[in-house]
Amino acid sequence: MTNKDSGLSGAVITASAGRCPHCGAATLFDTIVGFAPKCRACGFDFGQFNVGDGPAAFLILIIGGIISGLAIWVELAFEPAWWVHVLLWVPLTLIGVVYSLRFGKALLLILEYQHQAREGQLVRPD
Repeated sequence: MTNKDSGLSGAVITASAGRCPHCGAATLFDTIVGFAPKCRACGFDFGQFNVGDGPAAFLILIIGGIISGLAIWVELAFEPAWWVHVLLWVPLTLIGVVYSLRFGKALLLILEYQHQAREGQLVRPD
């Protein structure tokens, strides 16, 4: 990633495109939400970053709250049959979680790269 792409706005753009934080090639993901082991363009090792379950926990709670609120609103406003709720909310929940999880995981990895965050290390100010 070049210096002009540093900062939060650069990280958001890079994460939304699924780009390597080191060279900028669109090689971050192997599967829809699974990271590639390394960048196919520059060989940068993505395994050195520990994204963990943080993005999943936050996004499931946030999207679950939004979907629950919308489902309650639809029920109170329109009183549809139960199967209408199933047809609406199951696909919307799956799509929302999967695509936001992809973005959230990429953003966390890119921010870890930008801030040189590593497991078990404290950075002391100079």
